[in-house]
Amino acid sequence: MGSPELLFRGARVVDPRAGRDEVADVHVRDGLVVEVGGGLGTPAEIVDCDGLVLAPGLVDMHTHLREPGFEHKETVETGTRAAAAGGYTAVAPMANTDPVADDASVIAEVRAAAARAGLADVFPVGAITKGLEGEALAELGEMVAAGVRVFSDDGRCVPTARTLRNALTYALAFDDVVIAEHCEDASLSSGQQMHEGISSSSLGLAGQPAAAEDTIVFRDIEMARLTGGRLHICHLSSARAVELVRRAKADGLRVSAEVTPHHLVFVDEDLRTYDTNRKVNPPVRTEADRDALREAVADGTIDAIATDHAPHAVEEKDAEFDRSPPGTIGLETALAVALTELVAPGLVTLSRALDTLSSAPARILGAHDHGGPIAAGRPANLVVFDPEERWVVEPPFASKSRNSAFMGRELRGRVRFTVLHGELTVAEGKATR
Repeated sequence: MGSPELLFRGARVVDPRAGRDEVADVHVRDGLVVEVGGGLGTPAEIVDCDGLVLAPGLVDMHTHLREPGFEHKETVETGTRAAAAGGYTAVAPMANTDPVADDASVIAEVRAAAARAGLADVFPVGAITKGLEGEALAELGEMVAAGVRVFSDDGRCVPTARTLRNALTYALAFDDVVIAEHCEDASLSSGQQMHEGISSSSLGLAGQPAAAEDTIVFRDIEMARLTGGRLHICHLSSARAVELVRRAKADGLRVSAEVTPHHLVFVDEDLRTYDTNRKVNPPVRTEADRDALREAVADGTIDAIATDHAPHAVEEKDAEFDRSPPGTIGLETALAVALTELVAPGLVTLSRALDTLSSAPARILGAHDHGGPIAAGRPANLVVFDPEERWVVEPPFASKSRNSAFMGRELRGRVRFTVLHGELTVAEGKATR
């Protein structure tokens, strides 16, 4: 049986890649967009989209699906179910699994699990170094042949400039391969619990200075300058790092960057309740850092909003603050956070927010079927959401885990439909499979 024929009628179609923002109908058949325009009449099933926004499906370039090895936290099936609930049609799971995704066999295992679930397209990220140990390069060529386009030791910074230089240089042998870095000087961050500052001192918690990030961002940009390779900076958190990326782009370097929703909202003072759900790495920093991140999203210095969806078991996050692992889930809240904290106050336009959540990450990942444009003949990977609906973040979640930094917070904007290759994975806000 083929995909259903659907007509999304009267939606506000916002397509950053095509520069479109207008009320229109979108006709979908056999997994493709057939036509976009006004007053379309077809025998398709009609989906009334009055008051709703239709956009390219969201793309997350920084997800932890935990499988293989940590299925008690999340699985490919539950993680992609959370993705669909949040309006995502594609996600890129990181390599820090067990075994590590440092060869083509683990990549194939993750892809097979995603195909069985059928909830989102998955673009696995390969490890830069074998076993994430920071020494010998992983089998990059083998993984490129298997379709991998982004490599990262996320969770661990490549420890030496020489190793990073070798990775960037090797990646030049292939088309559009990206080296993505977790920028953290371990000698400055070991044992940290939050950002180093007045709040950490008053709370009695060990602090990580922003310099732990800034020094590595500077080093990595210089390696990109030296090699001409493509460098992506993961989860920026400091104002100084933002400025380094801004200057690198002005110099014409092949550098891109992402920020998480939680770094766009929370600051170190928000840890005064010792809420372990807001313990993340890198830590949330000062108001000045947060405001610099928001400005960088608005002016294009930061390319993408990525969730860094990091599920943990309940008993792990319910531990004492210094024993709790860092990380928050984010796939089900990212769109609403962007609408609430960026679009509603007028910091960015809706089109710009959707660009950071969809078109830009799709471009960096090489996920060519995603991110738009919404046009005849293009794969129908779409999200439809109510930009005004208000809701409170609380369990149950589609994710296997519940460690959300936004727990109890009221957000604006909720996904109504998610369309993957022409088929509804979410309809009227509920999973279809």
